[in-house]
Amino acid sequence: MSSKFEILMNQIGVSDQLRQDPALVNASIERVVVHKISKIWEFHFVFSNILPIEIFLELKKGLSEEFSKTGNQAVFEIKALSQEFSNELLQAYYKEAFSEGPCASQGFKSLYQNLQVRAEGNQLFIEGSEVIDKEHFKKNHLPNLTKQLEKFGFPAFVCQIEKNDALTQEQEEAFHMENEQIVQAANEEALRAMEQLEQMAPPPVEEKPAFDFQAKKAAAAKSKLDKAEVAQMIDVTTEENRLVFEGVVFDVEHKVTRTGRVLINFKMTDYTSSFSMQKWVKNEEEAQKFDIIKKNSWLRVRGNVEMNNFTRDLTMNVQDVQEVVHYERKDLMPEGERRVEFHAHTNMSTMDALPEVEKIVETAAKWGHKAVAITDHGNVQSFPHGYKAAKKAGIQLIYGMEANIVEDRVPIVYNEVEMDLSEATYVVFDVETTGLSAIYNDLIQVAASKMYKGNVIAEFDEFINPGHPLSAFTTELTGITDDHVKNAKPLEQVLQEFQEFCEDTVLVAHNATFDVGFMNANYERHGLPKISQPVIDTLEFARNLYPEYKRHGLGPLTKRFGVALEHHHMANYDAEATGRLLFIFIKEVAEKHGVTNLARLNIDLISPDSYKKARIKHATIYVKNQVGLKNIFKLVSLSNTKYFEGVPRIPRTVLDAHREGLILGSACSEGEVFDAVVSQGVDAAVEVAKYYDFIEVMPPAIYAPLIAKEQVKDMEELQTIIKSLIEVGDRLGKPVLATGNVHYIEPEEEIYREIIVRSLGQGAMINRTIGHGEHAQPAPLPKAHFRTTNEMLDEFAFLGEELARKLVIENTNALAEIFEPVEVVKGDLYTPFIDKAEETVAELTYKKAFEIYGNPLPDIVDLRIEKELTSILGNGFAVIYLASQMLVQRSNERGYLVGSRGSVGSSFVATMIGITEVNPLSPHYVCGQCQYSEFITDGSYGSGFDMPNKDCPKCGHKLSKNGQDIPFETFLGFDGDKVPDIDLNFSGEDQPSAHLDVRDIFGEEYAFRAGTVGTVAAKTAYGFVKGYERDYGKFYRDAEVERLAQGAAGVKRTTGQHPGGIVVIPNYMDVYDFTPVQYPADDVTAEWQTTHFNFHDIDENVLKLDVLGHDDPTMIRKLQDLSGIDPNEIPMDDEGVMALFSGTDVLGVTPEQIGTPTGMLGIPEFGTNFVRGMVDETHPTTFAELLQLSGLSHGTDVWLGNAQDLIKQGIADLSTVIGCRDDIMVYLMHAGLEPKMAFTIMERVRKGLWLKISEEERNGYIEAMKANKVPEWYIESCGKIKYMFPKAHAAAYVMMALRVAYFKVHHPIYYYCAYFSIRAKAFDIKTMGAGLDAIKRRMAEIAEKRKNNEASNVEIDLYTTLEIVNEMWERGFKFGKLDLYRSDATEFIIDGDTLIPPFVAMDGLGENVAKQLVRAREEGEFLSKTELRKRGGLSSTLVEKMDEMGILGNMPEDNQLSLFDELF
Repeated sequence: MSSKFEILMNQIGVSDQLRQDPALVNASIERVVVHKISKIWEFHFVFSNILPIEIFLELKKGLSEEFSKTGNQAVFEIKALSQEFSNELLQAYYKEAFSEGPCASQGFKSLYQNLQVRAEGNQLFIEGSEVIDKEHFKKNHLPNLTKQLEKFGFPAFVCQIEKNDALTQEQEEAFHMENEQIVQAANEEALRAMEQLEQMAPPPVEEKPAFDFQAKKAAAAKSKLDKAEVAQMIDVTTEENRLVFEGVVFDVEHKVTRTGRVLINFKMTDYTSSFSMQKWVKNEEEAQKFDIIKKNSWLRVRGNVEMNNFTRDLTMNVQDVQEVVHYERKDLMPEGERRVEFHAHTNMSTMDALPEVEKIVETAAKWGHKAVAITDHGNVQSFPHGYKAAKKAGIQLIYGMEANIVEDRVPIVYNEVEMDLSEATYVVFDVETTGLSAIYNDLIQVAASKMYKGNVIAEFDEFINPGHPLSAFTTELTGITDDHVKNAKPLEQVLQEFQEFCEDTVLVAHNATFDVGFMNANYERHGLPKISQPVIDTLEFARNLYPEYKRHGLGPLTKRFGVALEHHHMANYDAEATGRLLFIFIKEVAEKHGVTNLARLNIDLISPDSYKKARIKHATIYVKNQVGLKNIFKLVSLSNTKYFEGVPRIPRTVLDAHREGLILGSACSEGEVFDAVVSQGVDAAVEVAKYYDFIEVMPPAIYAPLIAKEQVKDMEELQTIIKSLIEVGDRLGKPVLATGNVHYIEPEEEIYREIIVRSLGQGAMINRTIGHGEHAQPAPLPKAHFRTTNEMLDEFAFLGEELARKLVIENTNALAEIFEPVEVVKGDLYTPFIDKAEETVAELTYKKAFEIYGNPLPDIVDLRIEKELTSILGNGFAVIYLASQMLVQRSNERGYLVGSRGSVGSSFVATMIGITEVNPLSPHYVCGQCQYSEFITDGSYGSGFDMPNKDCPKCGHKLSKNGQDIPFETFLGFDGDKVPDIDLNFSGEDQPSAHLDVRDIFGEEYAFRAGTVGTVAAKTAYGFVKGYERDYGKFYRDAEVERLAQGAAGVKRTTGQHPGGIVVIPNYMDVYDFTPVQYPADDVTAEWQTTHFNFHDIDENVLKLDVLGHDDPTMIRKLQDLSGIDPNEIPMDDEGVMALFSGTDVLGVTPEQIGTPTGMLGIPEFGTNFVRGMVDETHPTTFAELLQLSGLSHGTDVWLGNAQDLIKQGIADLSTVIGCRDDIMVYLMHAGLEPKMAFTIMERVRKGLWLKISEEERNGYIEAMKANKVPEWYIESCGKIKYMFPKAHAAAYVMMALRVAYFKVHHPIYYYCAYFSIRAKAFDIKTMGAGLDAIKRRMAEIAEKRKNNEASNVEIDLYTTLEIVNEMWERGFKFGKLDLYRSDATEFIIDGDTLIPPFVAMDGLGENVAKQLVRAREEGEFLSKTELRKRGGLSSTLVEKMDEMGILGNMPEDNQLSLFDELF
């Protein structure tokens, strides 16, 4: 036996004598397939003969037991080299075939398992009675049986049923007995079901007849759902009983009633429509039996459809549920003969395609395709996810995109020659045709005017009979009817006459490429020379002469210049109008641009950005290697920034410059090769196609909308076009690939794309309507699901099998071979380089440390710095520290404090260089005079601010206190392997400057805003579905609306930017090594460019700085300006401030007066209702306890249902419960756990992973904690936490809050002034200035509304403001009225104990008007309301409001009287 097989035998413990068995001597393992997700190991064994049944069973048992221990499942198939066998062996294996797998289905097994079989050649004869000879078994079950036997090593049998009418009596009886048992079991099941139903059914209305058991038996026998007839959901529109549906579950929820019964609400769809279902069960245990009702499971259900009184929607009350096997689409071609899809869109194709890239990759892998390509429209946002998905699925992903290619310059003149524009003779002509294709459509009219110096000197106008009746579409568009053309001259004669008419002139046409192309194709067909004289295109002429116009069609232009155009689209009218325009243009171009020579038009007039108006052509671009990846990133960036106009455009020369490493495909029907084939024929297309590396053809079904748009006549013509495309490829020796233009995976998902696309409205090209009036409908969307190889071959069957296989299988696989693996997302972190960053950080740190703690440093400080610098510098994070330091320093120099967020405060180096003001050392005293220091390391104080005051024993100076006892590891991990995330809170006013500083420090081409991708949210999708329902006359049930919304959600809609995140690219690389760039939401005027990838996709490779805006620093800056107090001097242990947390006395008011038991109103972080409640329950008195509160209030499941209960039950108090993540680590280390384990436990708990890690890992931690006497409640508390704050973050916030609180207690008027200037969101200055009664009345009104959930957001914000105003009045300060001559535009003014509000506090008065008003009053007094309106720029509504509020005193309406005063 092979060594691998032997190892397996050892592992599953097969006995020695079995191993000696001759059957196993030559055993080997051919291959093993491991399915990671489903955890199935699939073995393929080879034996010399079919195994004896006992050895087979032993092997099966061993494998099954061994693998199930690790939660896996083993299955195996056997190949026997010699397929000889005895009849007994066959009989034994035949029975075994029913033990599991597809043959184990109850109905099949009970009838077949005990029958006699024999084999003759490759036929397997099964002997049995009448009953088994049914079509159902032959079709559905017998193929499974032969497959099962093949897996045992038998040859592929064909089953034959032999009817044996002499089936013995005893077999008949046995059969009946067994049937009886089945019926019995089913009866009991049905009885149980009936009982359950009776419990929940309403009391019976009519009396039931006596219970007839025979009838019951018959009914129960039927209760199996297998044979039931399945109804289509779309057909059910009224209440009906005993219906059966089959479908997939897309939504499930369990509700437990007060009595303990469980209602399983679920929704199912069969893709015709959807239904809500209900299933009642008596308790939760019972509910577990129905765990087959889960998302994505396929079920067959039976029940009664009734109107649900709550939802007012038809709902099925389910009685029976059964899981059904859903046969997914499979790729039926053998391995090695499967296609590769080269054109697939993911949900990153804006508002166009549905599948996530993961889904495309997974499907391709499942079908055994060796590769798949993704080609989103104009972007590559799926690359990072695709890269990960392809790695995981072990399949090659070809990275591509469908680009919009434009010509850089579209000429105005073709075949140009030197000639004076004003002296030339022109033939202005226009053709009318039956369609857009010069190959497939006919000329029906040629009309021309010969003009010289602006006058018509000759006319030409001929109809041509196309030899078939004109379509309604043509007549409608051109106004030409069959009568016009019936007696016309033959085509050839008209062509010759026209050529003679045009001799020695310049041809002119509007959109000349069309007319000239059409004429040339016809000339060529009749052996006449093609057009060689100059041709002027008035469309391009107009575009370049008048770039400011939006539209340059003949209609809009004639309107603008007043040229008559009676019947647009009848050639003779069009020609004349075009001629009149031409002479207007010739005059203009001479005056405006000084151009008089025909040959100079293309040189002097074409603007460099004419690509913006050029027609877009699609092309697919694929990344061949790493160079190509960088090039595609550059192309995406350029097209989204420099060349963006409506959509990202790539001018052809730009593509040429970046073509290395890229492969070009000719794309869909919007591509130029397809266009050339249709409009100009194969020869022209061959020229165009030389530019591409391969030609794409798609299934006729994808091109089908062209027939609806009447651009292609019928299916036959379409097939000809496809054959022409193949010919183009053959003539150039370029491969032709069949691609599928995938926009969704399954055919059923078509409706989701329809909803997304139609939501774009009628303005979108794709939704342009065909037809007129109420029959106008947009063209149907093509069937663009992901096709399997066999489906694709069927689509191309019209080409013959050989050619179809070549396009679908051979060419796609051959092309896939040439792509090299590329690295889309880098594996490492690349931090920027700042010269001497390491030395600078070390220098700054030591300099500050010596300044505070003296030289030499105390050991504890020295060791901490050593440890941190080793980690920071060793892992290359110095630059991040230094950059943050520079940003903070610059903001400080502009006069703002900067708050730190997140865990950076756990780094002492960060404290020393000024990034954070949180000091993470143990609590300590330090002397500002002689640098004496004293550290308290026994854990007796949680924060240095809480220690008693003390004088320096050396020099008697008062010692300062600091230190929050935070371990450095929470920031960088034990091995410095956590990428540091330094978040800084700049003042909101200063944030834009801080952003620009980043750019200044690192350079403009290395700093980008972090980009985001916004997708269609569930609510939006719901709106789209309702809109679709309205616009297209559909009517959907609620469940169906929900399914459609679920299906349509998740498609990319816009891009945006992170509010503060800035991504910094290292300066030794460029941004295209990581990501393309673009403007947020395609706003080309934006100040910043963003990363094209969602920044989460690259956050492990580049550094992201969080430069956030916040109110606290702004508030403190304002308080500093008002009071002149340096915020850094404010003590953190002020008794007055601490008293705020336990009562209101320090404010001189009672709790009743201000409506809250403590003084928390308007203190950042502590003023919300939730935290006010916590403060009231706990009455914190120390800084450490405030840190706890801050942690408890910001975590998830840290306070509610956790710490709160522990405190209430007296098990723990505020200082011992878990508040911040660092506490866990510090506490466990104090308890005696080793640091690394303490750290790991903290990391697990803070992210809510405690219950998600494996049983054994968790038990290991619990053992260690118990061994170190960690109490039970502590361990239990860890298990409930979902998210926790870092202590450093809490400390930074609390320090900011205490500074604000200090002003509230000691300098109230400054505090209220700053609060109203910066924090307050809503004002009602009339009420606010009207005194306490008015304020309390208004508060009561809003409170009442809030109780009934009727308050608007503005009212809720106003309530918060009123609470503060109320407190201010109660404390003896006044809120003044607006004063026309004293109020400032935007700032509150302090007048003794009164605050005078600014103009902007008034509702509806904006900042600009406020400033104008202040400027106007400096010019002099307002004598009347009219003058106030005029000079002050106020609306009459605002003036009236001011009058109502009594601000204007008794100002007259206008200045009438004063005029008379002066006269007399």
